[in-house]
Amino acid sequence: MKKILFGQSYYLRFDPKLWAAMMPYPPLGTLYAASYIREKGYDVALFDAMLAESEDEWANSLDEHQPQYAVIFEDNFNYLSKMCLLRMREAAFTMIRMAKERGCTVILCGADATDHYDKYLEHGADYCLLGEGEETLGELLDQLSAGKEASDVIGLVSRITHHASRRPDIKNLDALPFPAWDLIEIQKYKTIWHERHGYFSMNMVTTRGCPYHCNWCAKPIWGQRYNSRSPENVAAEMKWLRENFAPDHIWFADDIFGLKPNWMERFAELLIEADAVIPFKCLKRADLVNEKTASALAKAGCKTVWIGAESGSQKILDAMDKGDKVEDIHRAAELLHANGIEVGFFLQFGYPGEMWEDVQKTLKMVRECMPDDIGVSVSYPLPGTKFHERVKMELGEKQNWLDSDDLAMLYRGPFPQEFYRILHGRVHHEFRLRRAWQKRDWRRIARTPYYLLGMLRSEMRLKRFATDTHSGTM
Repeated sequence: MKKILFGQSYYLRFDPKLWAAMMPYPPLGTLYAASYIREKGYDVALFDAMLAESEDEWANSLDEHQPQYAVIFEDNFNYLSKMCLLRMREAAFTMIRMAKERGCTVILCGADATDHYDKYLEHGADYCLLGEGEETLGELLDQLSAGKEASDVIGLVSRITHHASRRPDIKNLDALPFPAWDLIEIQKYKTIWHERHGYFSMNMVTTRGCPYHCNWCAKPIWGQRYNSRSPENVAAEMKWLRENFAPDHIWFADDIFGLKPNWMERFAELLIEADAVIPFKCLKRADLVNEKTASALAKAGCKTVWIGAESGSQKILDAMDKGDKVEDIHRAAELLHANGIEVGFFLQFGYPGEMWEDVQKTLKMVRECMPDDIGVSVSYPLPGTKFHERVKMELGEKQNWLDSDDLAMLYRGPFPQEFYRILHGRVHHEFRLRRAWQKRDWRRIARTPYYLLGMLRSEMRLKRFATDTHSGTM
């Protein structure tokens, strides 16, 4: 009998936009936790919700493994877990109920369980781990397995906890075992990737946390801290993955890849020495891209860098406490392109104070920098952030998106919600038109009239909103 069953509540099936995109990655944070607990001598099994049809498969897994402990340990490297999509929270509640009906001790870990542990305890969870989780979970299981009370374990809450406290984060990440990849049906992922995209991508992380202060970004798991694996440790895992699963591509899910000085350069050297270069994509801050790092990224096999550009208005970047300059974004795009690396921009509209002219500056930045891909969203007030505090009096009953395509304005933004839905289409029409001509994509070029008409219609509607807002008629 398996003693501990791990699971997570992010079901790709419940997120229509990303289900259609079908670029699934296994729950990396869950695999790290399972590996850590197994190394302590426990018998573990895994339920992978990513490709499951519904919570019924979790129930089947519970019946199959009959665990004493059901651990719903979210993938804290999946940014969607941080956003707490309502459909996934409902799934977690259902999973808790199913596990309790089978007599399990239920343990939760994740961003939403840290921020709203009271909700999870109300729905039957026995313990919620605050923050990172692995060490707290290990100590909790040791206590419970020995028939002892868990009241002295730091970093968790239960229904009898009076004062919740956090445990210090793990600093020596090299000491952690590699994720428990053997618990995943790798071939299932591989088949999907090959059939849908013609290659196979796997996920890794090199760091935990982010030391920057963007005031809309929540950090319930690692706070303001940043810990990094050594280049040697990461290169060794890439070599191991290459030898065992032969991925064609890696997604580094770090908040910021290669922040430490000279890390990127050493990493590139090691990969080349070990013949372990695998094309990859990662996230970086614009102000961290210079000639040296751009060159090292290219040598290491970097194919795509996504940058949190957010806005082309310096006023908005400053309001976000972003710490970047618009010039940094331009320079980063230029340097990365010069080194043969594709650039993606995350764009965010609707931050407080953003007016029509600020929107225009963002559109101008996209035009001039010519990123190879864009991701467009509206500002999302996450609990625990300065931004959330600023707008919390304007929040309505709905305080979370249902899924990643919701894009609802959860507070009273500079313009009404309809403005941002139109703007979303406006940005994509122009971007796709420019990319079609830039890439000489004749199939898409044939859609030029469609894109132009879409731009014209949306621009007229947006200007009407801008005029009405300026005149105070909305």
